[in-house]
Amino acid sequence: MRSIFTKTLAVGAAAMLALTAASCSNDREGSDSKGGGDSKGFAKDSLIGVALPAKTSENWVLAGDLFTNGLKEAGFKGDVQYAGASTTVADQQAQISSMVTKGAKVIVIGATDAAQLSTQVAQAKQSGATVIAYDRLITNTKDVDYYVAFDNFKVGVLQGQALLDGMKKKKAKGPYNIELFSGSPDDNNSAVFFNGAMSVLKPAIDKGEVKVGSGQTNIKQTAIQGWKAEGAQQRMDSLLTSSYSKNTLDGVLSPNDTLARAILTSVKGAGKPTPIVTGQDSEVESVKSIMAGQQYSTINKDTRKLVAETVNMVKALQAGNKPQINDTNTYNNGSKVVPAYLLPPVIVTKENAAQAYATDPKLAPLTK
Repeated sequence: MRSIFTKTLAVGAAAMLALTAASCSNDREGSDSKGGGDSKGFAKDSLIGVALPAKTSENWVLAGDLFTNGLKEAGFKGDVQYAGASTTVADQQAQISSMVTKGAKVIVIGATDAAQLSTQVAQAKQSGATVIAYDRLITNTKDVDYYVAFDNFKVGVLQGQALLDGMKKKKAKGPYNIELFSGSPDDNNSAVFFNGAMSVLKPAIDKGEVKVGSGQTNIKQTAIQGWKAEGAQQRMDSLLTSSYSKNTLDGVLSPNDTLARAILTSVKGAGKPTPIVTGQDSEVESVKSIMAGQQYSTINKDTRKLVAETVNMVKALQAGNKPQINDTNTYNNGSKVVPAYLLPPVIVTKENAAQAYATDPKLAPLTK
């Protein structure tokens, strides 16, 4: 079990630490949980609020559709809203407050900015609503009842290992020149992904097997505000000019598919050989790129399963039961350890893509 200390570091965006990943508990029962989401139940047709961030990836768009349909099928009144395209959190703060005013019994939040929702979450709790953090942990508040997500530290571990494996397959001997990218600094998951990856990469860097050509190894240096593709492309353009006029770039740690494609666009524009580039989210264009031998890997985090587990939590609360959870020790948000249900992420390369997406009607045809 990863320690609470480990996750506290992640929340604080501490980077370059050799963290050790271990498996989470397999116990799905929440009988020992001290989560604040205990419920006496509520009407089956109650309002359920879902506050999601801006539509910055295919998975967020899909999540909104799945929540709308899933809550309706379960008999609830769903209020599913997205924050605006700006990087400010004001839209989401107003949306959550509106859901409280409307009398939502459960509010599911995919945080735009994990550290700036404590006031709205407190309002929700005071109204008697249960708060579920979806995909992104909400930080520095005791008013979050549950967290449902893929194991995001494991995502980073898989990305770091895929980067090493891909470079070794392409070139048997190092040292390998790499660059590091991380997500938006206002997204708590960015540090979790980065720390997971660095738990694999830092030992190789310390041994001299891997070199960061630019020397930029701090998460503040590698962050891309708002997860914007143009930000990643601009940074990659700059790195190629400053550090790779003579040296070969062997690999790039990219935290998601949108940034991966932007990085590859930059490399292609500079006329450089294609490096090993990681990703996440199994976006259509990136799966196509993987099958074409461009992007090396992505992470399959099946949004259908994540939304289904969240709706199951809502159903349990409606019936007056505690939701099923499988982790009561790991996710410290700075104020409490939030009871969580974690799903396992899957690394996907060209070699296993057909198997990984066999049941996905959108992606399976792309792997044939």
